[in-house]
Amino acid sequence: MRDAAFRTEQEQERYASHVRLVNEMVDGLRDPEGRGWMPYVAPWHGGTEARVLSVLRDPGPKTLEGAGSGFLCVENDDPTAELQAQIFEEAGIAPRDVTPWNAYPWYINRSPNAAELQAGAEVLKTLLTLMTKAEVVLLQGNEAQDVWRRLSKAHPDVVRDRALHVVSTYHPGRQALFVRDPQERVRRAQHRIDSYRQVGDALRSSQSPTDGQPGSSTNDKEERDG
Repeated sequence: MRDAAFRTEQEQERYASHVRLVNEMVDGLRDPEGRGWMPYVAPWHGGTEARVLSVLRDPGPKTLEGAGSGFLCVENDDPTAELQAQIFEEAGIAPRDVTPWNAYPWYINRSPNAAELQAGAEVLKTLLTLMTKAEVVLLQGNEAQDVWRRLSKAHPDVVRDRALHVVSTYHPGRQALFVRDPQERVRRAQHRIDSYRQVGDALRSSQSPTDGQPGSSTNDKEERDG
């Protein structure tokens, strides 16, 4: 988002057809007297046309208007976004394949509590109803996996009826690697790469009806991000 022309383009296309419903939902959820501010989804991404829903914890400082871009976007100027952009590209996943989101979509810049994650699950349900082409859900970090469990418990039909392929891994932020064991750090970093590749493989395989049906593939043993 350092490129002024690119940022202007994102702002001008904020209500483009593929992101209009998502960003109108964001408008309705912004409440200065309640939970507060929420970033838009950048039109650089797929919006309602995306086949992948990518969930992290909460919006970072670089999503803020003024101080940042005002958008959820892998082109934001922060290490987490940069790493995602890099691994998505290496896995053959285009920006328009993905809609980025958060377990708690309002800006708090901290780990959300249980009540906030429950609120996030309700918003996630609404988002999924808009993303009719979604095939894969990428859950990155403990909070993303937590909110998915809450959604699955409160609205099991949303998950069951969609036959979504669910992939869980570590958060792409540096904190996920804050462990003493260097081999564990390497393992976690590789797990993220392998998970993105799994998403890319799922997208490519679903393009052919002979490649089998997508199913749930949550890695329960990996539900931690340090």
